[in-house]
Amino acid sequence: MKLIDLAKELHVSAEALKQFIQDFDLDLGACMSTSFDLKPDFEKFARENIDFLKLYEKDLDKSKSVEQIAETISQPKEKVEKAIKEINPNIFDNGFFKSSISSYGIDNKLGGNYQFVYDYFGHKTSLQHRDFIGYRDLFFYISGVLEPFLNPQQIKDWGISKPAGIILYGPPGSGKIFWANKIAEIINYQFKEVKKHYLGTSFVDGNKTNFNDFLVTMMNEDKVLLFLDDFDEIMKQRNAETDVASCNLETQEIILHHIGRFEKEDLLMVGSANSVSEIDEEILAPGRFDVMIPVFPPNASERSEIILYAMTKDLQPDSLLFKILKNNKADKIPFWQEISSQMKVFSNTMLIDFTQSLKKRIKNQYQKTKNENLKIDQNLLTRALRDAGGKLTEEYLDQIAKFLSDAIVNNYDDFQYRIQALKKELDNYRIVEEPPREIGFHHNEGEEGRSQG
Repeated sequence: MKLIDLAKELHVSAEALKQFIQDFDLDLGACMSTSFDLKPDFEKFARENIDFLKLYEKDLDKSKSVEQIAETISQPKEKVEKAIKEINPNIFDNGFFKSSISSYGIDNKLGGNYQFVYDYFGHKTSLQHRDFIGYRDLFFYISGVLEPFLNPQQIKDWGISKPAGIILYGPPGSGKIFWANKIAEIINYQFKEVKKHYLGTSFVDGNKTNFNDFLVTMMNEDKVLLFLDDFDEIMKQRNAETDVASCNLETQEIILHHIGRFEKEDLLMVGSANSVSEIDEEILAPGRFDVMIPVFPPNASERSEIILYAMTKDLQPDSLLFKILKNNKADKIPFWQEISSQMKVFSNTMLIDFTQSLKKRIKNQYQKTKNENLKIDQNLLTRALRDAGGKLTEEYLDQIAKFLSDAIVNNYDDFQYRIQALKKELDNYRIVEEPPREIGFHHNEGEEGRSQG
């Protein structure tokens, strides 16, 4: 059964069910498959707790003040206010919170007893076996974009067509190729990457071929997702100030010539870009690449999960590293929270660099001492952090700032909390200028001067 079908059966909106999964931090893999087939445990929970889900939806749809939330969940107003500030909501001028804030989600964060929710999902899925970590908001946003592929009725009922082109944009190392593969998996399309040598003219087995021939061949295949990297460079707008390579101009023209046929031929092109601000407006026109999806660096909680995942991936319980991690309680997320809080705006790639460096340092330490009880101390963590931080250059920080500008223009309403959290992290690296000194005497100096006069 699909999520949308369960929502209709229960008379609870699909959006409320998605928000519920996020608010209660449920592992997506325990709730549904990538193609949105619900797991039996989630169906069972929803049917047996329909009254709670309707109450949750009613609360979610309602604008409410801090006092009203505190009263609903019987929690102190001060605690509620603090919890809300941590998720960075916007407040209406009249002091009411937007309806996307759930009183029950806040209560869960404050330690309210929702064991009846978790009882249905057995033991928490090991990070090692998760399909992907965090990013539930991005997953559900992408699923909404892909709805015309998954539900043909959308086209009949609402005239919403399949997108012909999608742009995944974000700073380097944020996982754009991962999400392109995930999109292909969700809609059951073949994933094919456009190699650089496909652009322009080349010779294959002695035969002359070009990008136009390649694109026509792809359209003749069954259900293909074409992934094009460096999309912002290839599709850069043409003007007197920018120098666009002739092969890139040719690529633009070929794509614009054929893009009207993509939907009919079951071809979806996904471009990967660091920024969308300089892409030619013709490319972004409706019916072309008019769907833009931001791919954020991991937030604070996701960083801890990713580090633990990378540290324990493919480890057997009897492996030396796993024993050392377990002895330090580093086989659990809380161990990594302090160090990950220092990794503000780190990309996924930087987190992997950190884990690789730390593994090598632990190994070197063990080879010196042969002690399975060696301590993963602050010194080890700080040195690995310094290794990973090498990529945190001024250029990278500028790319984060540019990404934030793009996200604010194109996707602010969809990801306002992530945008605000990322901006706050970026601000930690910005130098605060010393306030200019006042010219002339200070007040007390003036008093002293007058008394001496």
